[in-house]
Amino acid sequence: MATFNLQIVTPDGLMFSGEAESLTVRTVEGDVGILPNHINFLTALGMGEARIVTGGVTRRAACIGGMLSVRNNEVNLVPTTFEWADEIDLDRANRARQAAEEKLSHRNTLSDQELAVAEAKLKRALVRSGVAARR
Repeated sequence: MATFNLQIVTPDGLMFSGEAESLTVRTVEGDVGILPNHINFLTALGMGEARIVTGGVTRRAACIGGMLSVRNNEVNLVPTTFEWADEIDLDRANRARQAAEEKLSHRNTLSDQELAVAEAKLKRALVRSGVAARR
């Protein structure tokens, strides 16, 4: 099967380097799938699940923010946050979701900035818990 070289690098370091058969990630415009010999491409990442198929096995991760570039069958995923599904603490993600929901239940007392931060925290917690639940 055809493959492409994939590197996933976060501020915490190298998360993956090797050959992949496909990559699916959430961009700011929606989900995008990358296959071997994809056209050159550059986009900003949103918040969502990343799916990497390598060696016929699908691995899932929470992938939040950053950039994706594809150039000459070399794919670089540079997310702000990237957590493999099996490394996510589901209890912690659920507590973060509950805390964000509690904060948002008082939305009429929040400034615009506080509201935006609480909504982002809720979305991040939902992504993390959703990915962890589908291990």
